[in-house]
Amino acid sequence: MSAPEPDSAASAPSGESASRTLLVTFVVCLVCSVVVAGAAVLLRPIQDANQKADLIRNVIAVSGLLTEGLTEEQALQRIDARMIELATGDEVQGIDPDTFSIAKAGKDPEISTALTRKEDVAQIRREPRYLPIYRIVGDNGDLKRLILPVYGYGLWSTMYGFLALEADLRTVQGLRFYQHAETPGLGGEVDNPKWRAQWTGKVLFDDQWKVQVEVTKVEIDSSTPEAQHQVDALAGATITSRGVENLLKFWLSDKGYGPYLAHLRHERS
Repeated sequence: MSAPEPDSAASAPSGESASRTLLVTFVVCLVCSVVVAGAAVLLRPIQDANQKADLIRNVIAVSGLLTEGLTEEQALQRIDARMIELATGDEVQGIDPDTFSIAKAGKDPEISTALTRKEDVAQIRREPRYLPIYRIVGDNGDLKRLILPVYGYGLWSTMYGFLALEADLRTVQGLRFYQHAETPGLGGEVDNPKWRAQWTGKVLFDDQWKVQVEVTKVEIDSSTPEAQHQVDALAGATITSRGVENLLKFWLSDKGYGPYLAHLRHERS
């Protein structure tokens, strides 16, 4: 009776076995990386289209046109998107507001400017040179509402949203955040419809066009003149509440849309 032949794998040198394991691992990782990268590239147009559609839906929602009985398609026809240069308030040609990325613009040194600590009330670090704005005009061409992109840092994240102003350019039609990572149930309540509803009708400027807005933990006395500028803070979310107040103060100031709002006021005078 002959002795059994030794198992070939068991007899392979340990160094060769380790090399094969590393080679197989490398090939599997390489294939997976190619698949993931390919999927990311192929799906990018779909992701961009979905983000754009979501952005437009939020513009329509904050515009108040849906509450007037218009469908989304009808509301979209009433919204006129334009690009402006923040520093001058002038409208800019040659940049498509439909494809302009607000988030990327604020990080691109080619089209943004670093803010000093004193200037950076909204904690966004860099200010984009251009931003889109959305105008809603009546049948006679008069401005009925103005929708402005706004963003700033809360507790955990940068909160991106839209502020809709009435034709007087000082009264809030709506405030809506479409992207943030604040604490669910606390700071995350910035997109709670009940909290958002508080903003409608609030006045963001005084008679001298100085920004006046306060998100306060103190009970608001509706009999005082200050009440028209005040909104209740989010329960348990002081820093997020302060972030909302700060980002509005920034974007309505001369560092934000101030020059453009001054242009609009001048056109009416």
